[in-house]
Amino acid sequence: MGDEPLLQKVKIQEDIESVPLLQKVKIQEDIESVPLLQKVKIQEDIESVKGIRVNNDGEEDGPVTLILLFTTFTALCGTFSYGTAAGFTSPAQTGIMAGLNLSLAEFSFFGAVLTIGGLVGAAMSGKLADVFGRRGATWSLDIGRLFLGVAAGVASYVVPVYIVEIAPKKVRGTFSAINSLVMCASVAVTYLLGSVISWQKLALISTVPCVFEFVGLFFIPESPRWLSRNGRVKESEVSLQRLRGNNTDITKEAAEIKKYMDNLQEFKEDGFFDLFNPRYSRVVTVGIGLLVLQQLGGLSGYTFYLSSIFKKSGFPNNVGVMMASVVQSVTSVLGIVIVDKYGRRSLLTVATIMMCLGSLITGLSFLFQSYGLLEHYTPISTFMGVLVFLTSITIGIGGIPWVMISEMTPINIKGSAGTLCNLTSWSSNWFVSYTFNFLFQWSSSGVFFIYTMISGVGILFVMKMVPETRGRSLEEIQAAITR
Repeated sequence: MGDEPLLQKVKIQEDIESVPLLQKVKIQEDIESVPLLQKVKIQEDIESVKGIRVNNDGEEDGPVTLILLFTTFTALCGTFSYGTAAGFTSPAQTGIMAGLNLSLAEFSFFGAVLTIGGLVGAAMSGKLADVFGRRGATWSLDIGRLFLGVAAGVASYVVPVYIVEIAPKKVRGTFSAINSLVMCASVAVTYLLGSVISWQKLALISTVPCVFEFVGLFFIPESPRWLSRNGRVKESEVSLQRLRGNNTDITKEAAEIKKYMDNLQEFKEDGFFDLFNPRYSRVVTVGIGLLVLQQLGGLSGYTFYLSSIFKKSGFPNNVGVMMASVVQSVTSVLGIVIVDKYGRRSLLTVATIMMCLGSLITGLSFLFQSYGLLEHYTPISTFMGVLVFLTSITIGIGGIPWVMISEMTPINIKGSAGTLCNLTSWSSNWFVSYTFNFLFQWSSSGVFFIYTMISGVGILFVMKMVPETRGRSLEEIQAAITR
C-alpha cells in the first residue's frame, strides 16, 4: 500500500511520455496562454507530484545570499552614520561647551540643528526614494551638523524601506531589526569613543561609515519592487534573482510582485493630500502615531543628553554611558532574535510599557532627590530607569515603527507617506531635543513625568490600532490595511 503514490507518479510520467509530439506542442501553447499567477499554480501542482519544492524552504522566499547581506550592510552604513551623529552630543557636550565657551542655549541649538537638517532631508526623502573666532567655529559646527541632519533625514526613511523591499519575508523582521541594532550600536560606539577621545577626533572617525557606504552603493542592486513599479519588469526580475541567488526559483515572488504592481496601475500616483483619503486613513494614523510616540516619549532627550541625566543624578557619567552602551548592544541582539518569533505588535506593546516604566522610575528618582528623600538611592534608581527606557528603544520602539511604516505603506503613496512620516518624526525630534535642557532645568522630575504620560497613552494606542504584520508578504499587508 505504501508504494501506491510512487506507482501513481510513474503512471502519470508514462502517460505524459505517451502523448504525441503535436499534442505536446498544443499543451505547451495552452500553458503559455495562461496568466502568470495561474502558471504558478500549475507549477505548484506539477512539483507536488514530483516531490520538489520551488524554494529551499517550501515558501515564497529565497535563501539569505551573500549579495543580500552585502546590500543590507551597505544600506546599514547610512543608519550607522545617523547613529553617530545622534550620539555625538552626549559625550561631546562638556568639551564643546568649555572649548568654545558656548551657553546652554547655544549648545541646545547645536544639538537640535541636526533635526532641522533632518526636516530638510525628510521633506526630500520620499520624493528622492521615488525618483531619485569662537563664534565662527560655532557656526561651522552648526553648518556641519545641519548637513549631517539632511543626510540623516533621508537615510532614516530610505534605509528601512530598502531593507524591507529586498529581504525575504521569513527574515524581513530580523533584517529590519538589524537596522535598529546598528542604530543603537552606533550610538553606543560614539558614547564609548567620546569618553576617551576628543570631540574633534570623534567627528573625524564618524566619517568612516560614510566612505564604506559610498563605495558599496556602486555594487548593490536596486529594489525589485521599485523597478517593477516603474515598469522595468525585466530589470526587477534580474535584481530579484541576484538577491535570491541564481539557483533559486523566483517565479512565485516575481508573479506576486507583478500582480500587485499591475493592480496599482489602476490608481494614479497619489499626491500628498491624497494621503487623507479614507482608504489610507489607518496607514497614516498608525504611522504618524508610532513616530510621535517614539519621539515625544523622550527618545531624543535620553539619546542626546544622557550625560546630563547621569551627572544630575550623581551617577558616574563615564561608567553610566559605558554600561548603557553594553546593555543597548545586548538587548538589540535580543530584539533581532525575537522580532520574527513574537511579532511586531507584541514587541511594541512590551516596549511601550517599558518606555513608560523607565521614565516613571527616572522621574520619581529626581522627585525624591528634590525633596531630600532617599538621596543615596537616586543615582542607582536613575540608572535603572534609564536602562529600562533604553531597553524599550532597542527591542522595539526605536526601529519597529519604521519597519511597520515600510511594510504597511502601498508603493503608490510611499513617496508622499514617507515625506509626511519623516517630517512628523523630525519635527517631533527637534522639539524634544531643543526643549529637553530647558525642561530639565525647570524640573528634573517633571520632564520625565511628561514622557511617562505620553508613553501611557501610547500603550493604549498600540493595543488598539497597530496591526500585526509578521509572516505576511508586503502585498498581503498593504491590501488588507487599505481596504
